[in-house]
Amino acid sequence: QLQLVESGGGLVQAGDSLRLSCVASGRTPSNDAVGWFRQATGKEREFVAGLSWSGTRLDYADSVKGRFIISRDDAKNTVYLQMNSLKPEDTAVYFCALGWQRSPWDVSRRADEYDSWGQGTQVTVSS
Repeated sequence: QLQLVESGGGLVQAGDSLRLSCVASGRTPSNDAVGWFRQATGKEREFVAGLSWSGTRLDYADSVKGRFIISRDDAKNTVYLQMNSLKPEDTAVYFCALGWQRSPWDVSRRADEYDSWGQGTQVTVSS
């Protein structure tokens, strides 16, 4: 079983940056894409960014493209989400997730295609 633990959230002002971390432990991921999702109060969980198992394909939601960067450090079993130029509308609980994909180059935007989830970390951006 795979366990994921996020950290790095907090309260910041608009325009600030944060880096979220997600540490994986347990079984060794194989053909798993990693995704970052977020859920604001009263809204559905939405895709933010994803990275294929191969590491060669990155995908971003339009709302964060150019501001957020997803990356992975395999030696540390850690995935990062660098969030720059934060906006109040980025306020949400952020989750990392891993999910098996049919190929090493796939990365899904669908939450139901990820089967391992962290507990989430709160990001609050004040105006």
